[in-house]
Amino acid sequence: MPLDAALAGALHIEYLRQQDVAVVEHPHHVLFQTSTINSLLDGRFDGDVTFAGLAQRGDLGLGTVDALDGEMILLDGRFYQVRSNGRAYEIEGWKKTPFAVVTFFEPGIIEPLPHPMDLSELYSHLDTLAPDTATLYAVRVDGLFEHVRTRSVPRQRKPYPSLSEVVRNQPTFDLHDVRGSLVGFRFPVKTQGLNVVGYHFHFITEDRSAGGHVLECQISSGELSIDHEVDLGLELPSGVELPTPAPEREGEIERIEREG
Repeated sequence: MPLDAALAGALHIEYLRQQDVAVVEHPHHVLFQTSTINSLLDGRFDGDVTFAGLAQRGDLGLGTVDALDGEMILLDGRFYQVRSNGRAYEIEGWKKTPFAVVTFFEPGIIEPLPHPMDLSELYSHLDTLAPDTATLYAVRVDGLFEHVRTRSVPRQRKPYPSLSEVVRNQPTFDLHDVRGSLVGFRFPVKTQGLNVVGYHFHFITEDRSAGGHVLECQISSGELSIDHEVDLGLELPSGVELPTPAPEREGEIERIEREG
C-alpha cells in the first residue's frame, strides 16, 4: 500500500522502508518511528531495527524490545529496558525493537511545574502550554514523584498473542517518593493507528533502576520540557502497512494504555 497522501501532508511524514541511511548530522525537531501501534496490537513483536541504529535517530524516546520483552525508555542518549520484574537494565546496541519512537530532544519550553499534580492534571497543563492539537510534541518531566504506578510485560513466545491478551495479566509496580523522569509524546487524532493518540509516557528512576509504562502518578515538584516536532520519519517493516481508520481499535488502544 502506498503512503497515504493526506496523512503524509498533514504530518510531514518521510516514508522509509528498510533504509539503512547514515545520518551525518542529526535532524532538528523530527520524530523517527519504526512500525505502528496497530502492528503491535496484532502481535507483530519481532524486532526490526537495532538500538544502535535507533541511536542515530534520537536521544529521547520510548518503545519496546524484541518479542515484547518489557518497556523501553531512551533518556539522555541511553536505552533502558524495564523487564516484567519492574527493574531497569541498559540495552545493548545489537538488540532490536519492533516498535519505538525517538527524537533528538531540543525543547522550546522549559519551566518548573507550578504545583503538585497527578497525571490528568499534567495532561491539562501540557494542553495549555501546547494548544495546537494537530501537532506532534515530545515531553520530559524531571522531578520528585510522590507515587508512580507503572507496568511492564514479559517476553513473549511464538506464536505471539495479541497485545490485548498480553496485558490482561500485566504486572504493575508502585514506586513511592522517588526522583525520576517521565518521557513521552503527544500524537494528534489524525495519527490513529500509527501511534497512541494523546499522551503516552514511560518512567525511569533517577538511579536508572526501575520504571515502566506509566498508568498513574503524583508529581510533588519538577521541571517540564516540551519539544514541538515538525516532521515524522516513519519506517515500516516488511509486511506492515499504514493503518486505515478503525475507531474500535482506538478503544482497544485506550484500554491497553490507560488501564492497570
